[in-house]
Amino acid sequence: MTRLCDMQAGSTASLVKIGGEASFRRRLMELGLLPGTALRVVRRVQVGNLLEVEVRGCHLSLRFADSQELFVRAL
Repeated sequence: MTRLCDMQAGSTASLVKIGGEASFRRRLMELGLLPGTALRVVRRVQVGNLLEVEVRGCHLSLRFADSQELFVRAL
């Protein structure tokens, strides 16, 4: 198990656990990030320190600090 922020662009993974506060976890679950969901790291954006991921056919941009709270298992 590793953090999403440690994954390289083009990597695919399965979400294992969402850390952080309850409101943060709830918001990510509303966006479709549920444990067991497959996701792909599209790219790292240096401006703004963002991580772009593809989840269920949609692209989401996450702050790097927020991606440290997502634990994944590489596929």
